[in-house]
Amino acid sequence: ISADDPAAIEKLQKKLDGLERSQLIMKEVNAYYRKHGKLDGCALLSPDQIEKLKASMASSWRSDPRPFESYQLTNNNAEIRRVKTRIEQLSKQAQQEFSGWEFDGGRVEMNREDNRLQVFFDGKPDADTRAELKSSGFRWAPSVGAWQRQLTDNAIRAADRLECIKPLSAEKPSQLQKKPSILQTMREQGEKVQTEPEKKAPSGRDAER
Repeated sequence: ISADDPAAIEKLQKKLDGLERSQLIMKEVNAYYRKHGKLDGCALLSPDQIEKLKASMASSWRSDPRPFESYQLTNNNAEIRRVKTRIEQLSKQAQQEFSGWEFDGGRVEMNREDNRLQVFFDGKPDADTRAELKSSGFRWAPSVGAWQRQLTDNAIRAADRLECIKPLSAEKPSQLQKKPSILQTMREQGEKVQTEPEKKAPSGRDAER
């Protein structure tokens, strides 16, 4: 499910619900089998599902097969964690407020509708600039007349390294953003971020003036 899909979170949540339901059913079917020693009569399974599980167990190389083996539960649980993480990431991204900027020779826009960071030049950039953009993951989109890439924190970091689109304010693109996650993440990764020095409260005679 692509992050560009407007219904991505909804689709992932639906997938997660199905995975969690499957996990619960597998556990309960195994518990039923342990208690009764058979699958017949298990209300969680249709007659067809019961027969398929019986056939699978009969052909198993294990001496004591179960309706659902440990690896099946483990794999499904891993997928549950992966989908949960993806939903969390997309939810955070949806709440982020990105800010564009102007640079010498053009502007950068944050297209939330298309989920793209777009670079618009006043004229055609030279070969070196185009190569620099390409090496940073930007691609030319003739349909909109812009160089663009998916709008993510990584896109902002890439913009930080591009001199050709440096903001006129001389700040880094990451410092122009309204959300704290960019700067916080960069600090956690040990990157140096310039911030305004904290002002110390006056003391002694200075405080009396």
